[in-house]
Amino acid sequence: MREYSVPVLVDVPASANCVDTVFRRGEQEPDAVVISRNTGDGWTPVTAAEFRDQVAGVAKGLIDAGIQPGDRVGLMSRTRYEWTVADYAIWAAGAVSVPIYETSSADQVNWIMSDSGAKGIVVETEAHEETVREAIADLPGAPAIWRIDGGVFAELTANGADVPDETLKERRLARGGSDLATIIYTSGTTGRPKGCRLTHDNLMFTAHNVANGPLEAMFEHDGRAALLFLPLAHSFARIIEVVLIETGTVLAHTPNMKNVGPDLQAFRPTFLLGVPRVFEKVYNAAEQKAAAGGGLKSKIFHSAVDTAIEWSRAESSGGAGLGLRARRAAFDKLVYGKLRAATGGRLSAAVCGGSALGERLGNFFRGAGIEIFEGYGLTETSAPSTVNIPGANKIGTVGKPFPGVTVGVAEDGEVLVKGRHVFDGYWNNEEATAEAIDTDGWFHTGDVGELDKDGYLRITGRKKELIVTGAGKNVAPAPLEDRIRANPLVSQAIVVGDDRPFVAALVTLDPEALDQWKDANGRSGASLAELCSDPAVIAAVQKSVDDANALVSKAEQVKKFVILDSDFTEESGHLTPSLKVKRNLVTRDFAKEIDALYS
Repeated sequence: MREYSVPVLVDVPASANCVDTVFRRGEQEPDAVVISRNTGDGWTPVTAAEFRDQVAGVAKGLIDAGIQPGDRVGLMSRTRYEWTVADYAIWAAGAVSVPIYETSSADQVNWIMSDSGAKGIVVETEAHEETVREAIADLPGAPAIWRIDGGVFAELTANGADVPDETLKERRLARGGSDLATIIYTSGTTGRPKGCRLTHDNLMFTAHNVANGPLEAMFEHDGRAALLFLPLAHSFARIIEVVLIETGTVLAHTPNMKNVGPDLQAFRPTFLLGVPRVFEKVYNAAEQKAAAGGGLKSKIFHSAVDTAIEWSRAESSGGAGLGLRARRAAFDKLVYGKLRAATGGRLSAAVCGGSALGERLGNFFRGAGIEIFEGYGLTETSAPSTVNIPGANKIGTVGKPFPGVTVGVAEDGEVLVKGRHVFDGYWNNEEATAEAIDTDGWFHTGDVGELDKDGYLRITGRKKELIVTGAGKNVAPAPLEDRIRANPLVSQAIVVGDDRPFVAALVTLDPEALDQWKDANGRSGASLAELCSDPAVIAAVQKSVDDANALVSKAEQVKKFVILDSDFTEESGHLTPSLKVKRNLVTRDFAKEIDALYS
């Protein structure tokens, strides 16, 4: 087996827990701004002392309500300031937070609340409260419900006023690294979600070895600030929340994805995290805007894209020549500067995870002055296991292990991981834990990948998602899907072909991109169903399929595709809250369309 290790950089003490920094900074740096809160009238700074006091007040209220050390408390809300307050207040009370996606159904809430044995739950809105009441109606113990929009934080703080400071201090100091910090339920592309037990040590070890190791440059300068808009119920955003609090980076939240653009310009972050779909949309929007401006603007934009990619590739292999640098400087004024201005003008770096960004987009953004560092990990590994490094960003890979982590690739290609960031096991599921962590301590990720000679990892697919055609050819769908999805008109692409004579694909269209395309192509009144059979749309998708097919052998190429008249969404049940496609449900619900491809 091939493996690669990076030595531990920060040996986090066994006594450390996730809430220590909030109280220490509140005392030592009371006036330091740690959070910026969008109140509707602009961004209001929250100091370390103010944040500590709000966390302490809500924690005392939870203690007054009967929450005991080790009790589980649910947290169901969009990404907003109160989410972070509640998260740290639960930890300060000595309890265990159990995040629940705010889009979850009553059945999903029922499973998580019952499986975790939660004693209460913090919800955001009246609609969330109604969902939870329906979900817990048959659960024993009548878990308490605290609603953010109902002013419950003020109520909890008032109710906990008589709880002595010493009691709160005893609660938070009694929790050490080995104690459970959170149970994060995997969003589940198949079956019931499993609860991943993550300890305080898992989170603290990860946060400090990432922030002081590969990503140190992002968190060591003055004026650093980050905008969170991904769901904090997801492990990726959650560990970044912990990193930001630990490093004193100013943290801001965007509850509504539609507000990301305006919030970027108003808050002006220096750091961002996202999933590939977010960056694809940024690129596609810029491309569509250029196309709408006419032939010359479109030509300038595509020349700028080619130049950015060429410059980035040259920088990775010895540096760009004088002519290329001059071209890039010219396009910086015409194109790249405007793109950076749309993000607030201070953003120069972003971290991307969840799935593959693709080499073309990675090189484009780097050439445009916003370098994206891809990383890799799972909920079971406290989110990251590998990440690319400023100054050594190998685009197309997910980077090297961060300090304290060992990554291996087994004989069958499966990626294996070891380190203090690996979870404590699945809640109430010893059988699944034994399947995931072998007797040598390796966590089996289920992903397939390759390690190069420098220790950089490349993910090539999911072990269980490999397609085996009727001719016995193994096909990894992800690279094909990523290339097809690079088309601005395409929202999602699912490659199929298990036990079939050839590889085919289901394609959906992006409604936002279609609106601009229709205006630019004289199809303003066309319906989605009409566009699915429009020769120009089919030709555009065919070009992307051809580009994808150029990556693989003939036996792996997509021979046919169908454009569906609906998109895969979280609401339709085909996407997880972290925007991963539930492949098994797509192939079930679109079985007729798949069969038609082979008829």
